[in-house]
Amino acid sequence: MAVKKVLRTTVLCIEVEKGTDKNGKKLYAKKNFKNVKTDAPSDNVYAVAEAIKNVLLQPAEGYYLNDSSAVINE
Repeated sequence: MAVKKVLRTTVLCIEVEKGTDKNGKKLYAKKNFKNVKTDAPSDNVYAVAEAIKNVLLQPAEGYYLNDSSAVINE
């Protein structure tokens, strides 16, 4: 029995400033962009994230890739 992890989906997540709390600390929300190619080079994903950041109305803080994998028994 060979169990294998197979990458299925990748989502680009950008943290966007959404305001401040009662103490003045910045609050962030995440905007998700689905259908990222699972084999996309990191530098290309970063370039796209920067381009998206430039058209957002709110300031963006960080970029993340969220991968989802299946575990299958071959």
